[in-house]
Amino acid sequence: MIEAIALALGALLAVACVVFAARPFLRDPDAVSTSDRLPQADRAARERIRLEDERDRALAALKELEFDHRTGKVSDADYRAALGPLRNRAAEALRALDGGSRPPAEAPRADVRA
Repeated sequence: MIEAIALALGALLAVACVVFAARPFLRDPDAVSTSDRLPQADRAARERIRLEDERDRALAALKELEFDHRTGKVSDADYRAALGPLRNRAAEALRALDGGSRPPAEAPRADVRA
């Protein structure tokens, strides 16, 4: 008889613990205060996030291409063919993040003697 009472109390305690632990997940999401929610990003912030993602993807692709070339997975010809477009993608994203305020860097000039 005592075992049955102890088992019932243990089960009741287990149920109470589960309900207590699950309370935050069971509450009404509409009743959550506005302080719990992140503010919506404005259009400029969303565009900046998109450009940062594009920059990160382009730089990661460049890094992976360089690694694959060094390890011999990519031939020299394929490396040269893929390098230009990836650099252009990264440069465009960086320019857009910069707001296009800086002019593109000039190519180095060869020292020509007359």
